[in-house]
Amino acid sequence: MAEYNKILVTGGAGFIGSNFIRYILRQRPDTIIINFDLLTYAGNPDNMSDFDNLPNYHFIQGDISDQEDVKNVFDTFRPDFVVHFAAESHVDRSITDPSAFIRTNFAGTEMMLRVAKLHHIKRFLHVSTDEVYGSLSMTDPPFTENTPIAPNSPYSASKAASDLIARAYYQTYDMPVVITRCSNNYGPYQHPEKLIPLMITNALNDVPLPIYGDGLNVRDWIYVIDHCAGILAALERGHDGEVYNLGGNAEKTNLDVVNNILKILGKSTDLINFIIDRPGHDRRYAMNITKAKNELGWTPQYTFTRGLSETVAWYNSNPEWIEGALKKD
Repeated sequence: MAEYNKILVTGGAGFIGSNFIRYILRQRPDTIIINFDLLTYAGNPDNMSDFDNLPNYHFIQGDISDQEDVKNVFDTFRPDFVVHFAAESHVDRSITDPSAFIRTNFAGTEMMLRVAKLHHIKRFLHVSTDEVYGSLSMTDPPFTENTPIAPNSPYSASKAASDLIARAYYQTYDMPVVITRCSNNYGPYQHPEKLIPLMITNALNDVPLPIYGDGLNVRDWIYVIDHCAGILAALERGHDGEVYNLGGNAEKTNLDVVNNILKILGKSTDLINFIIDRPGHDRRYAMNITKAKNELGWTPQYTFTRGLSETVAWYNSNPEWIEGALKKD
């Protein structure tokens, strides 16, 4: 599967999607990329500025939940592969408006699968999240691909539903589907509503840094470039019908993350502001990535220290991007 022509990337104007396009254009420069994105608040044209004029790159604005939009992009470009990032992804927003998450994450994924099946694509890679597994105690072993799905927020429930419909298309129609589940991503081009960019931007402006509850919720953090490498490995070397966990081997409490950011920027911990915890806040996520190592030959290359330093440096050097992302919201 090392040779292919056209990859349809949904959500390629978003954080992970735009980094993936940038990554694959470097790693597989002969690939033709079709970026299919609705350009909601999280889909930022500025994320695409460095590859927008390449001859093997095409941008199509459209909605994964709209049958005509999806049919048109497939009929026009006839992609060989789909890498499906497009999703509503912010837990806080899902608590306020769950219906938008069901529409995009579940119904949109089913629409993409339905049309992709008609076009007999070679592989449909569905990008999911460790949040579908629910929450771990501090002593539980990390999630494996066999951990039962037990989502606790409207966001994670909508992603679990999308995983299950993707699995059903493999089982029922023998469609070549692979699912990846990643831990918390961080890196350049992430919308400032998410934890790490929010804390960086607030600290840069000497604005209080809001931390839910006691700040001891634990997440496994993966640098976005490592995640992109794992997705490409799953696309090329994964097995149909399989799930692959992609984690960064970097479990940190939210408080640890914030303290590290403040240290890098030389800011006082007095900026930390503990706020009322959000409903259904999972205590801990952790990922066992043995299967991805063994079957895909993939391991994360970035330590958390290196990745966070590069991330802070990027946000510090791109105030115009931050301002534009906040205005778009």
